[in-house]
Amino acid sequence: MSLCVDVYIPRPDGSIEELLDTPEGSSDLAGFERWRTFVWGSDAVRALGARYFPVLADNDLRVPPGEIAEFRRECALLRENIPHVAARDDPNWTYEQLMNAISARLANIEDAARRAERIGAALIIW
Repeated sequence: MSLCVDVYIPRPDGSIEELLDTPEGSSDLAGFERWRTFVWGSDAVRALGARYFPVLADNDLRVPPGEIAEFRRECALLRENIPHVAARDDPNWTYEQLMNAISARLANIEDAARRAERIGAALIIW
């Protein structure tokens, strides 16, 4: 199973009123289900001071419209530190493969965050 990133229009209570389609040329892939703990909620990400991505270790991540700019800063922090985040043994990936995979999935998340910010929407990774 895979994690997906989507942009949505929230109701006043934060629930999803309308899930927006992923535009052509974009991807909603945010990683593999095991990445909740292996990548996004890892000790390496937590050590960077991330507060959004580690939520994925236990729950889906919802970022309300007013926090998208802060979430984008956290995405930039992770992008700058991909070598650190990818630095662990995994029998399924080489270090280079893992760095490339994290970079590609992070690019999808960054793209969704930009789209959400442009229209004042929220973001969910689930």
